[in-house]
Amino acid sequence: MARAIAYYRVSTTRQGKSGRGIEAQRAAVQRFAETEGFDLLGEHVEIDTGKAADALERRPELAAALARARTAKGAVVVAKLDRLSRDVHFISGLMAHRVPFIVAELGVDADPFMLPRYAALAEPERALISARTKAALAAKKAAGARPGNPRAAEVAPMAHAANRAAADQFAANALPIVQSIQASGVRALQGIAETLNDRGVRTARGGQWHASTVANLLARARRL
Repeated sequence: MARAIAYYRVSTTRQGKSGRGIEAQRAAVQRFAETEGFDLLGEHVEIDTGKAADALERRPELAAALARARTAKGAVVVAKLDRLSRDVHFISGLMAHRVPFIVAELGVDADPFMLPRYAALAEPERALISARTKAALAAKKAAGARPGNPRAAEVAPMAHAANRAAADQFAANALPIVQSIQASGVRALQGIAETLNDRGVRTARGGQWHASTVANLLARARRL
C-alpha cells in the first residue's frame, strides 16, 4: 500500500468556508486515501500566517510533512491545490524536493509536475484576471464614448488586444494539462472536457468545459 502524509492549511478568518476548513480538507483526503489505497501515516496542520506565507521557512508544518514523507518514501497529500499554494514559483520550488505531491481534487492520475500549471490557471490575482479586467474596463469606456470622440477609436483596439493576450496566456498554461490528459489515453474532446471538470479546472471564464471549448483552446494554442 502506498504511503502518504496529509497536509492541511487553515486560516482563522476563512476556516470552514468553501470547503477549505480543516474538517472539509480532512474528509476529502481520507476519502481519497480510501478510494485510491493510500496509507495515511499522519497529518500536519498549518495555521495560515498570511504575510509571506508562501515561503517554506514560514511553513514549518509543510517542511515537517516533506521530511516525514521523504523518510517514509511516500507522498504529501492535500485536499485542494490552493491549500498548498496559489503561487506558481512556490509550487515549482517544492517540486525540487523530489517528494511527490498529490492533490485529492485533481486525482491520483494528475501529473505532479503539472501542478505549477494548475496553479497558474487557478490563481486569481495573477496577470490573466488582471488582463481580463482591464479589457472589460476598456471595452466599457469605449462603449460609453460619444460618437466622434477620438478616444473611442483608441480604447477599443486596446480592449481587444488585452482580451487576446489574456486568452493566449490561458491557452499556453492550459495546453500542457490537456496534453498530459491526452498522453494518459483520453483522446476524445468530450473525454478531455470531462477530465478537466473532474479535476476542478475551470475555463478562462470560470465555467465548465465542453468538447467545443476544448477544441477552441487547442485551435488557439496551435496559433501561438
